Amino acid sequence: MGSSGTKAKANIENIKSKYILQKILNNLETKRKLNLIRFNKDIKKRLDINIYDYKEYSEIEIEIKLVNNKFGKFINIKKEDEKYYHIYFDNNKKEKNSHYINKDEKIENIKIIIDYKIKSFKNLFFECRCIESINFKKFYRNNINNMMSMFCQCYSLKELNLNNFNTNNVKDMSFMFSGCSSLKELNLNNFKTNNVKDMSSMFVECSSLKELNLNNFKTDNVKFMSFMFSRCSSLKELNLNNFNTNNVTDMSYMFQECSSLKELNLNNFNTNNVKNMNSMFQECSSLKELNLNNFNTNNVKYMNGMFNRCSDELIKNIRSKYKNIREEAFKYYY
Repeated sequence: MGSSGTKAKANIENIKSKYILQKILNNLETKRKLNLIRFNKDIKKRLDINIYDYKEYSEIEIEIKLVNNKFGKFINIKKEDEKYYHIYFDNNKKEKNSHYINKDEKIENIKIIIDYKIKSFKNLFFECRCIESINFKKFYRNNINNMMSMFCQCYSLKELNLNNFNTNNVKDMSFMFSGCSSLKELNLNNFKTNNVKDMSSMFVECSSLKELNLNNFKTDNVKFMSFMFSRCSSLKELNLNNFNTNNVTDMSYMFQECSSLKELNLNNFNTNNVKNMNSMFQECSSLKELNLNNFNTNNVKYMNGMFNRCSDELIKNIRSKYKNIREEAFKYYY
């Protein structure tokens, strides 16, 4: 071992002997850093977390505003994860344990800090109907992998700030905004969806959305798109030109009850692997024309009611132009 190696080893032993390293780690833990750095026996290898998650970047900070005169849960916390959630009412420095709002409490603002141990946001705000606004103030981490039903049934939610959102490693976005019927705007410009496999029912019943910009969405790995835009009844336009549907197997009910949609360009859709198209355009009553030239239905097993309750003009147009659409697609179902 060279002189530099001997000195380094001596320095490490000196630190260990004086417990300085332990004091540093203890200090970090008291500040909610929770053992960001761990060493093996030789104190050479760092485990558990990326260096970019160090310091304040280990936390996610969320600000919430509540609806007046409503009470109930504002976040879903599993018992085993409680120590990784830190909740403060009305910016009070004192930490709270409760994730419910009672009638007697006069709470308007909530700050939530989530530590790095949490890897899934599945059902995080599921059925939290007392929330009016959610702002992700800090979100630097890459380790969140599941956002299924994250805001599902937040029907009082009017404002959702996702400018700092990180979705780099998320695989499941199914039901993510399902039932957010009060949302009039939704900015998803910074969404990274390269790893997402499931987008089924992602925006179902977002009935107040008039537009939805998905230009940056990458859908190369997505397999499920059933009910994706179902009941988005106010949606007037939808640009899906960048959608790659090569791996999609289920498109059933995908545009069901998009009754305000007047145009829909699906020229780039690859349907080679799709098996289910049941009720895909059901009750798209404002659609007059639809280009399905590139639709390959050879592997489709189900297309019942594909154009159920669509306009006579659209059905006539489809019947005359596309021989690849079977008769059951035009049958009327209740």
